[in-house]
Parts: sequence; structure tokens; C-alpha cells
Amino acid sequence: METYGKILLIAMPAFLALVLFEKWYGWRKGFDTVRHLDMVSSLSSGITNVTKSVLELTVAIAIYPFMYKYLALVHIDNTILVYVLTFIIIDFNGYWVHRWSHKINLFWNLHVIHHSSEEFNLACALRQSISSFFNLFTVLLLPAALLGIPEIVISTIAPLHLFAQFWYHTRHINRMGFLEKILVTPSHHRVHHAVNPEYMDKNLSQIFIVWDKLFGTFVEEKKEIPPVYGITRPARTWNPIKINFQHLWLMMKDTWRTRNWADKFLLWFKPTGYRPADVVAKYPVYKIEDVYHFEKYDTKTTPAFNAWTWFQLLTTLFFVSYLFGNIASINRIDSSYIYWYGLFIFLTIYALTELMDHDRYAIIWEFIRCGLGLWFLYDQGDWFGANQWLPSATWVLGVYLFVSLMGTIYFSLQHRNGLHGLKPMSMH
Repeated sequence: METYGKILLIAMPAFLALVLFEKWYGWRKGFDTVRHLDMVSSLSSGITNVTKSVLELTVAIAIYPFMYKYLALVHIDNTILVYVLTFIIIDFNGYWVHRWSHKINLFWNLHVIHHSSEEFNLACALRQSISSFFNLFTVLLLPAALLGIPEIVISTIAPLHLFAQFWYHTRHINRMGFLEKILVTPSHHRVHHAVNPEYMDKNLSQIFIVWDKLFGTFVEEKKEIPPVYGITRPARTWNPIKINFQHLWLMMKDTWRTRNWADKFLLWFKPTGYRPADVVAKYPVYKIEDVYHFEKYDTKTTPAFNAWTWFQLLTTLFFVSYLFGNIASINRIDSSYIYWYGLFIFLTIYALTELMDHDRYAIIWEFIRCGLGLWFLYDQGDWFGANQWLPSATWVLGVYLFVSLMGTIYFSLQHRNGLHGLKPMSMH
């Protein structure tokens, strides 16, 4: 928990800098692939994911330690070769987890957030799931267990493997010569994120493209078929927490509504997107039929509101950084504090993205969030030990929470008075 938090204190500013550099580079070249609110939504999703990961809110089923203890045929030392081998095993494992996530209804809910952006850029790489609560796929690390690879090697390589998937989420890098035959490149991954029928569910590899070529899921990007990004049942929201559970909620409703008892069970394990026929007839859901002619989700905004979203995002990153850098000391004060702090972060993201959606309940969510923050200040007479670093921290944060609430009220009223609804973006 604490170690991963400290790693993220370095990784988060680096990712943010690269996202902003891509925005600047695209603007400079006249090919801007980063829409403002979409970028904020993606960064917000990344914040929820890392917060969940650092607080270890996933119940880790102890499959690998069990396999390692009872099934290891040999035990090997932590050499460079072992780390390389582990990287390959995790990548092979990742290919199959990824493939199942695209093919099975239940598992798609764990991955849909990553594909939910209707753009393709470095920011969308940060759209990672918070809807996985059980690490069921550890069983795929059986080859590593049989070889006697220690758990510490797995836990070291896994985040590196994840971070290595960031760079190829861009439209600014074209073909990369011989590397196209070995590694997943931006061209390969643009295909993967596309909703074009020719590209759907292809290029599922994470680092080495050889798995797709081996198992028949490889397709090259074609100039005559420009990729169109997103999901065929669009999320229609900037709120990453809602996006994480939309598909699950739809499956739950379909399970309740269908009169077919077999479907009540089987729909969870049917191909991705399956819905019982009787439910489809009575409760249709919008789905993109022509990927070249649909309206991207967008909400009306102003320069002042854009500045407000960045102010809120940067202060949220400050709150997250303080949590990650002080987990041990916060834990010593009260072991429950880090989870209350995590709730505050999630409420912050929820309130901000609801405001971006022009949702009428954004004020209520912000009121709850600020009320929780003020309760922390009142109950502790502090902000999780921050007064030791800044004696006036309590007053500074109290003023911030008041300003935040007033700002949310102001922009909510502004939205109601003329900035409602969608601003269509044609795909013609």
C-alpha cells in the first residue's frame, strides 16, 4: 500500500506532464486529439483507479501464493532473466484476460471504462477500472508458479507492465518499422480502440503483438478505414464512476426484467453486449449503428468553467498526493482514516464530473463532499496531520471547501440558465 503510493507520487506528475504535452503538441501541429472535458474525465478516472489500488480495495484471493507453495516444480533466484521471463508470462496472462474481457458480458464491465472515451490519446490510457473487487485471474499465472517465481517478482513486474502500456495511446505516432512485428504500437492500438466492424475486438495484446498474430486476433490499421473510437453503446457522461458500473447495472436490470429463466443466469456469460430478446423489444438501449455518422458526447462550456475544472482537478491531485505520501502516518492516527479519505476523493470526482455533465444533482453531491471535508476538520481539528506541515492548514482547507461549494452553485445556476444539454459533435 505505502510503497505503491510512493511510486505513484512520481508516476502521476509524469503522466500528467505527458498528457499536457500531447495537448500542446497537437495544438501546435494543428491536429488536436484532446478535448478538454474528455481529458478531465480521463484524468479523473485515473485518480479513482489509483486511489482504489493504493487503498487495496480489491479483495486479493490468495491463489498465487497457494500455487507457488504447493505447485512449484523448481525454485529459482531473483535474476534479471527471471524478471524478463515474468514480464513475458504476465503479458501472456494479460492477453487472455483482455480477450475474455472483450468476449464475455460479465467481464466487459471490468474493461468498458477504458474504451469509453470517444477520442484516442494519452489521457484515455488512464481510464482504468474500479469495478473489479476480486482478483480472479491470478490463476492464469500458473506457469509462473510452476517455475517457482517468487511473489515479490510478480508484484514488482505487474505495475511496470501496466505503466508500459501508456505510451502507445496516441494518434501522433505513425508506423514504427520493424517494431510493428514485435511490439504493440500506436497503430496497433488505434485498431484495438476502434468501433469499426473491421477492427472490433482485435489487437488484444498489451506489450508483445505476437500473441495476436499467434491466436488469430491481429488486424493492421488501414488508411482507407480510419478508426472511430468509443463504445457502441455510448456512455453519454463524463462521470467515470457511473461509466464503471453502467454495463453491470444494465445486466442487473435485464436479469430482473427478462421472463426467460435461462437468460437470467446465462446472459452474464453470453458474448459481450448480449441482451434477452424480450427485454430488447420492451426496453431498447441506444446503440451506434453507423460509426461514421453519430454525435460524440459533449457538453457546453466556457473558458471560466474550463478553468474551474482544472482548479478542481489540480486540488484533487494535491489531496491524492498528500494521501499517498502520508499513508503510514494517517494510519497511525486512526486505521479507518485512509478509507474515509478515499471516500472524500471519490465524492470529489463524482461531484466534479456531475457538474461537467450539467447534472441538476451536482450541487447535492458537492454539498455532501464539502460537508464530509468540514466534518474532518471539525472532528480532528486538523486535516489528517497536515497542521504539522502547515499550521494554518485547517483554515486554508476550510476556505477552499467553502469556495468550492460556492463555485459549484454558481456554475450549476449558469448551466441551468443557458448551458444545458449536449453540444453535438458530428462524425461526418
